[in-house]
Amino acid sequence: MGDVELIASKLKLIPDFPKKGILFRDIFGIFQDPLAVEALVTHIVHHLLSSGLPKIDVVVGLDARGFLIGPMIAVRLGAAFVPVRKAGKLPGECIKVAYEKEYGQDFFEMQVGAVKQGQNVIVLDDLIATGGSAKAAGELVAKLGGKVAEYVFFIELTVLDGKKNLDAPTYSIIKLDD
Repeated sequence: MGDVELIASKLKLIPDFPKKGILFRDIFGIFQDPLAVEALVTHIVHHLLSSGLPKIDVVVGLDARGFLIGPMIAVRLGAAFVPVRKAGKLPGECIKVAYEKEYGQDFFEMQVGAVKQGQNVIVLDDLIATGGSAKAAGELVAKLGGKVAEYVFFIELTVLDGKKNLDAPTYSIIKLDD
């Protein structure tokens, strides 16, 4: 079994979560299998190193699933890891942006100075649906002077076409059309 098939086999489908009519993709089965975690990290690192992107200086992980493998990817790339969190969760001086969710507005923050002028950044999250949270993370990176080289996701819900809302190329390991 290849790495993509292994990763996909660990996803669990949870109907009507977090609300009726939603078919939730639960990624936590991946983290119950060390081989699947290794496949996920290695797949993303290989993609980043072989796709012609500039050297990545910073891996930005979105709250909270981007935190699960973001630091591992950053270490393998020789890059820093920077978390993007919901408002009020980070210490120190932060910058903030608003983004739209399916049920209203929310806010993301990043610590001032976490990304430096001119640094090349990847933004990492588990899933892209509408692209709102990834776009907000990209806006934070830009406010601090960084440049998003690519947005990277474990899963893409292609029917929602969220990547059209982003300002840099995207890469998704698993593409689902439902």
